[in-house]
This record gives sequence, structure tokens and C-alpha cells, in this order.
Amino acid sequence: MKHLNILFILLFILSLSQVRAQQNIFLTSDQPAKCQNIKTGKFLRVDMPIDEWVMTVQDNIQTEYYNKGKDYIKSRLDFVDDCNYKVTLIAKSEESYPMKLGEVLVNRVLETDRNFIKITSEYNNKTTEFIISKVEDMN
Repeated sequence: MKHLNILFILLFILSLSQVRAQQNIFLTSDQPAKCQNIKTGKFLRVDMPIDEWVMTVQDNIQTEYYNKGKDYIKSRLDFVDDCNYKVTLIAKSEESYPMKLGEVLVNRVLETDRNFIKITSEYNNKTTEFIISKVEDMN
């Protein structure tokens, strides 16, 4: 029983350090933010395993692969300005995916630091904030 308690405490401490590490990604934010980094490349979410979610952006088409690459959603990006853009769903592999074709999200790049990009996404009166990492250029 004592070993289980120690294991639980170690796992708890590890999870706290992961949260702190994610918050500390933006140590030397780019001034101004390098919003153009989102316009092309291959991206990973810092809070997800690499095989769970990957995104590519090229020629204003964003494709998100999920479910270990078995499924995807494809969107058209329309930039309002350098850091704000609309994401319109144009294709999906899974009918049960909650968004419908033609629906629009409004995204904003909040901050960048090296290859990290912090984004807010607004959809259906809900705002989500997430961090992605650019792992490859696709020029």
C-alpha cells in the first residue's frame, strides 16, 4: 500500500511539472508575433501525442489528421489580417465529426516564440486556446 501511495504522489508531481512546462514554452515571445508562421508547414499540438493529431497548411488549405491518421478534416483559410483568419470546413472523412461542411471558426494568433504558436479559436460561442509547434516548413 505504501508503494501505491508513493507511485500516486510521483505521478501527481509529474503531471504538475508537465502543466508548468507547457505554460513556460513562451519564455522569449517574438515581438511582434510572427503570425506568418501559421501560413504554411506541418504542426503538432504540444498537449497531444504525435500520432493523435497532426496538421498541415499549404496554399491556404489546412488539413488536420487525427485518430492516428485514419481520419481528417480539411479547411480553407481566409486571412483577415496577419494574425486573424477564418477557418471554413470544406471536407471531412468521418460523418459523425461535430462540425458541418461550410461552418466557420475564427482563429487568432496570440503569441509566438521560436516555432511555438499560441492560438485562440472561436466556434459556436466557445473560445478555445491551444499551443502548436511548427515542426516542418512546406515551401
